[in-house]
Amino acid sequence: MKHVHAPNLMINGRFLGRRATGVDRFAFETLRALDQLIELRDPRVAGLRTEIIVPEALAALPNPFRHVGLRASGKGGGLRWEQFALPQAARGRLLLNLCNSGPLLYRRQITVLHDAAPARVPESYSRSFVAWYRLMAPRIGRVSQRVITVSEFSRRELSAAYRIPPGKIGVVPESGEHMLRVQQDEGGVAIALNQRPFVLAVGSLNRHKNFQLVADAARLIGDAQFDIVVVGGGDARVYGTGQDALPAFVKHLGYVSDGELAALYRRAACFVYPSRYEGFGLPPVEALALGCPVVASRLPAVQEACGDAVLYTSPDDPAELARLLERITSDRALRASLRERGRARTAELTWCATATRLIEEISPWLM
Repeated sequence: MKHVHAPNLMINGRFLGRRATGVDRFAFETLRALDQLIELRDPRVAGLRTEIIVPEALAALPNPFRHVGLRASGKGGGLRWEQFALPQAARGRLLLNLCNSGPLLYRRQITVLHDAAPARVPESYSRSFVAWYRLMAPRIGRVSQRVITVSEFSRRELSAAYRIPPGKIGVVPESGEHMLRVQQDEGGVAIALNQRPFVLAVGSLNRHKNFQLVADAARLIGDAQFDIVVVGGGDARVYGTGQDALPAFVKHLGYVSDGELAALYRRAACFVYPSRYEGFGLPPVEALALGCPVVASRLPAVQEACGDAVLYTSPDDPAELARLLERITSDRALRASLRERGRARTAELTWCATATRLIEEISPWLM
């Protein structure tokens, strides 16, 4: 779409050129909701003219939005493009970075920093990544005119870890609503769906995701009346061999598509989220959006996101998790109550609300 006037908000489009992660999901869905607000001529976006800037290598990329422009500018890609070509392309206009990083020498920018995980759980990342964040995040916090994050917990963490004044940080929550658009696919996961009741877990090699807790709880349960279905990465150190091997009722599916994951969420007795550190906790919110009861670690950010809609467990107590799994799989009334609370909670967490809050946060700089 061609704009009659020059855009007054430029968006860092580096994320469009890579395989989507959680922060990329936030960026895409927030822009999608913003596009819809412009389509509906919502007064909150009156006069807003936006353009995403991507590297020239992505010039052939189709624009997924109707009212948000897309322009290719600058050679190279990745970090180098973001630091050198992007500031030139923005040309002094307000630049919005949605995915944790931005140019270190550009003053007219607003940056979304999702959490302080590289500082708080460095063992989950490469040394070079941790070193870059140690340099980049405090600098971005100083140079950006406003910093946005996704929970009050993350606001406190960013302030403590990267010395960003709390008053400079705004909070914009996320949503799991995008899962409702996913076309359900039961074909590839029929094995899991046709058996006994099952608990869904995501296996992760990332240490702070703490899949070990699920493995330890499974070993304590003994002869379970349900299966534990694990999707995602598997690690022999977690699964164990010989006497340490997981019980037969733990089924590992490996990688599944979004459609298959949606089918599993909808049919699971519950979803387990044993993480040790989160800035928001998107997977439990996605599960709630699809009517799946949740057992999650008692973490400030997850409690903030999910409220009373989930059952909480200690990330360090496999016996507590084992008891909760046995209880939730055998109590239909409890599952129904959790689904009801989940529906109420996710009705408040929409991407439209996210986009609206974001525009409210950045509007003082949109001159």
